Amino acid sequence: MNINSLMSVMPENIDAALIVTPCNRRYFTGFNSSDGFLLVTRKGSIFYTDSRYIEAAEKQIKYCEVAEGKQVFAQMKDYLNEKNVKTVAVEANGMTLAQFSRLRNNENMKDFEFISDNSLDSAISVFRRVKSEEETGKIIEAQKIAENAFLHILNFIRKGRTEKEIQLELDFFMLKNGAEALSFDTIVVSGVNSSMPHGVPSEKIIEDGDFITMDFGAVVDGYHSDMTRTVSVGFVTDEQQKVYDTVLKAQLASLDVIRAGVSCFDADKAARDVIVNAGYGDFFGHGTGHGVGVEIHELPNLSPRSAMILETGNIVTVEPGIYLPGKFGVRIEDMVLVTENGSKNLTNAQKSLIVL
Repeated sequence: MNINSLMSVMPENIDAALIVTPCNRRYFTGFNSSDGFLLVTRKGSIFYTDSRYIEAAEKQIKYCEVAEGKQVFAQMKDYLNEKNVKTVAVEANGMTLAQFSRLRNNENMKDFEFISDNSLDSAISVFRRVKSEEETGKIIEAQKIAENAFLHILNFIRKGRTEKEIQLELDFFMLKNGAEALSFDTIVVSGVNSSMPHGVPSEKIIEDGDFITMDFGAVVDGYHSDMTRTVSVGFVTDEQQKVYDTVLKAQLASLDVIRAGVSCFDADKAARDVIVNAGYGDFFGHGTGHGVGVEIHELPNLSPRSAMILETGNIVTVEPGIYLPGKFGVRIEDMVLVTENGSKNLTNAQKSLIVL
């Protein structure tokens, strides 16, 4: 990633960008740390960090200057003046009010105008929405770890296990087999709990006839994966089979229309129409999917409220669901790479209903 190319998509009235969020710092520098300021101008860029990270940062960061931030605001002042900077955009969606107040009220920063609209966030979004071949490779590696975890967990699940035990086994397997972190708090919900899309794993014991919905992912070199599968234990009822088949049909309908140039609204509508026509429209409340990258939820969103158009290089989830309160729920989720003529499914795990 060429850090300095960021400024090419910024409004002309903005001379520099200050990036403080860990995910965006890592996105542009490739360096993971809990501390740092990335300052990007039209004439160069510099990354400041403290003594804990300076040696590693100097070794790993290749595309901008690196400096130890001993008196960081004073150092930033000198750098900005050297680059003839007057206006600095900040991350409106990522910088806290406390951070912004400290920045704007610091004596060294009084001569600069800080722009806190969405200019910087929008510019970063332009970069992050479309994945490079290198980024896609990292997401594929993360997805392989998650899928191996799914194959492993199928042999672990049985009547008498708890949701929490299944969650911990999934997490341990991914972390033991190459994940640097989990994409998010793993969801494992069963039986009546599976009607909660983002339910929290509990001590509920798995019983015959339970649907188990598992939503999980791994992180590789800062990039996330995301998948969901719903399986059954012992047997399924006719109603469970009907709901499962409807969700799968809805997902396949969305997958069939996804390609560059298609609106996110239409990608969502393809899945939603199937569920509505089957009589379950009131039980599908969330969007059909979302972008995935250095954060688990990124643009674009497949949603009835989205006006965005899919582009070649987007990686999005496709995850319709039906959730019947007090009964059960079903969600099936793949990640796909949007291409000019369609999409490449990055998720290879079985989607036909598995009864354990």
